[in-house]
Amino acid sequence: MKKSHWVTLLFLASFCQITAQTAPEKTVEKSTELNEVAIIKTKKAIEQKADRTIFNFADQPSLNTGSVLEGIKKLPGLIASDIAGMMYQGKQLDVFMDGRPLNISTNELNAFLEGMPANAIEKIEIITQPGAEFPATSGGAILNIITNKNAKNYLSATYTNSTSFTNYDNLRWRVNNSILLSAKNKYFGWQLNVGQNYRESAIWTSLVKQETTTTLLSKTDADRVGRNNYMKSALTFDLGKDRLLLNYDLTQNNNDSYTLGTGSGFTTNDASVSKGLRQDAVATYQKKFDNAAKKLEFKFNFNSNSNDFSLSPVANNSSTLENGSDQKLYNFKFDYSQPLKFSDEGKLSFGSLYEELLFDATSKGVKNLDYKRRTAASYIELQTRFDKLNFIVGGRGEDYNITGKTDVAELTAFKQFRFFPNASAQYNFNKMIYFNANYNKKITLPSTSALNPNNTNYQNPNVDYSGNPNLQPTIFDNYEVKLSAFDYAFISYNVSSAKNQVINKVSLVNDLVINSNENIPEIKIHSFNVGMPIPYMLFTKGLAETMKMNVNPDTMNFLYVYAGYQYHQIPNVDTNGFWMFNFMSQIVLPKKVKFVANYNYIVPKGNYFYFIAVKPFRNALDLTFSRKFLKDQLTLSIYADDVLNSNQNAFNAYDTPLLISNKMDTRKFGFSLNYKIPTKNKLAKENPNLLNKDKKEDGGIINQ
Repeated sequence: MKKSHWVTLLFLASFCQITAQTAPEKTVEKSTELNEVAIIKTKKAIEQKADRTIFNFADQPSLNTGSVLEGIKKLPGLIASDIAGMMYQGKQLDVFMDGRPLNISTNELNAFLEGMPANAIEKIEIITQPGAEFPATSGGAILNIITNKNAKNYLSATYTNSTSFTNYDNLRWRVNNSILLSAKNKYFGWQLNVGQNYRESAIWTSLVKQETTTTLLSKTDADRVGRNNYMKSALTFDLGKDRLLLNYDLTQNNNDSYTLGTGSGFTTNDASVSKGLRQDAVATYQKKFDNAAKKLEFKFNFNSNSNDFSLSPVANNSSTLENGSDQKLYNFKFDYSQPLKFSDEGKLSFGSLYEELLFDATSKGVKNLDYKRRTAASYIELQTRFDKLNFIVGGRGEDYNITGKTDVAELTAFKQFRFFPNASAQYNFNKMIYFNANYNKKITLPSTSALNPNNTNYQNPNVDYSGNPNLQPTIFDNYEVKLSAFDYAFISYNVSSAKNQVINKVSLVNDLVINSNENIPEIKIHSFNVGMPIPYMLFTKGLAETMKMNVNPDTMNFLYVYAGYQYHQIPNVDTNGFWMFNFMSQIVLPKKVKFVANYNYIVPKGNYFYFIAVKPFRNALDLTFSRKFLKDQLTLSIYADDVLNSNQNAFNAYDTPLLISNKMDTRKFGFSLNYKIPTKNKLAKENPNLLNKDKKEDGGIINQ
């Protein structure tokens, strides 16, 4: 075969608009004839941009039938671990929602994402190369969860439901419902999204000391019930050419857990209750100009997040743990950008930010942490193009003033000014194939959940959890090169070098297992990634015949293959890398039934920071059947996750004889439906997002 044919074969599926997770849903808004023009809008299920990858959740039943956390875990290249955080293609993720940082991490973050139904999500952006416009505190990369929809010039409503059950040892139910209402008139637009999530689950955990003899330190059997209610609201007013946007979000959770524990020298029967209330209010003023590429935006954000956790023996009024926390964040920022006269696609952007965060933690009513953080920042960034080359260069200066105290001592203050440069160069072979090289310096400030000295997890006489109020910020140097084609096929290599990396570490002291967070001086994470779609017709019709066909991706059978390799390089630690694989297959059955099979596997024996995987910590086969009815107004899906019941974690903790194992009831069966209530005016024009208006029309920068 000629070399040119190999290249054609490599990118054929991408050229045919095949996606990484499933074929893009093609939304056709048919209407009565108006000068023989129909309005057609096509959504891509995945998009590869120079600085980010965008996954469309709203139209992918294989992703949106469970919780947000379950959907995220299915994304190729992403690792979401309960013990070691969240990472995408070797980069630690800072999680945003609708363009604003959540400011939570680890167990608290996982609980938050587990309590939110995935059918409330429009799309997820993973920004692998955040530029100067983003906070330098974004660290290695940003995962931005976008929950908003589009408002139209008429009342629209969408109802979604997902119901499933697990039957590992007992029948457990998971149900979520939500409704989205929106409308827009000549005076203002509004949007309201309300929903609930009820989730029953179980987890079995064991901690074993493996020395000359094997000792069971702790074995637990936990039944959990999670209840989550949320509301997202928005108002937008057109003030001449300008716009005023008002957003208010509310999330409330009430989770129970009943845990039986046995181990060396003890037997327990405990009940825990975790309650949380998160509120987020934003006011945004957008100044418009005659030139649409020229933009000025002012934004004020207030966020409040309170949590209470208690643990006590069943039928006992005396609490073992009674811990709470309260966090308040104030943020004001402005951003300005304008096109450059000497460059058709060039522009200059600059802006400033001022932010204050106040956090306190209490244990049985006694305040034992008072933490304050102030950040002032400014940035400037230049984008331009010369022939086939695109350039971005920028810098961001941030001044930090971090102070605090525990009930016994003052914290080590962090008062510094730091400069964070970024640069990117992209060579465009044509409109669909490009090569990109990036560098940026970033910082990650310790999350308040990692700083919290109080335990907000289950504990028994042999297991203890604690935060570390004296954690210091982490400095990152991120490098990446990437070759992308037709949005879907890519190959990349990146290195993330970190100083003072915050990691979760498990130690063993006199048969007491201690889970804590600490800084390690240095770590480098190397990551190699490749992904490519392959249409099945290549094997039945051959390359020549496939090239002749006018392919509709909604009716194509294909396989998408992703492979990634990560190596965590830690000084004075002998580490091994590990491979990650994702295989996603779509087959269109008779009657337009779409069958999607998704298999994720991570090879064991590799080091994930200070943990060595004894078993694959992702090993699941998920199946989804979906079909549209009622002129595509109703989408019905039937699904089975982890059908082989093979997803089970087992880790050795570095420099200890500990084996940590856990199994969750991840095998589940269920159905989901999404019903878009028909509207009378089919010719209504879509208007910009209410909840989060992108500042760049091409999706280049999100609000912060």
